[in-house]
Amino acid sequence: MEPLRIQATVKTPEILFDPANNVFEIKGKSIPDNAEEFYMEVLNWFDDYVANPLDETVLKIDLEYFNISSSKRLLFLLYKLNEIADSDKVVKVQWHYNEADEDMFEVGQDYAFMVKFPFDFISYSISQPNLVEAS
Repeated sequence: MEPLRIQATVKTPEILFDPANNVFEIKGKSIPDNAEEFYMEVLNWFDDYVANPLDETVLKIDLEYFNISSSKRLLFLLYKLNEIADSDKVVKVQWHYNEADEDMFEVGQDYAFMVKFPFDFISYSISQPNLVEAS
């Protein structure tokens, strides 16, 4: 199966789905003008993947922000992962979030309650550079 690679933009996340290397990642911001159109290719690719998945699929989601319409599409993607889990394959999501962003952590928890597979919550810190005031 050919990998799916979509470069990040200011409004859309980087998508890398590469079964040959066991890499499934969504990273960045997801605030596209038309989420349905943007995620159509992603969801269609996953439809094909569901037909013949790896024994273990680990999806890494590291979004700093996403809008409501993207949230719905992400849920559709997670439901496709449910189909893989139903076929007795191992499925897991690694939900990465900035430790200072409680809302993103809670959204991940909400998603975790809606699916049949585990989420690993991985926090990270973004250190701010020290700003020195000019005299």
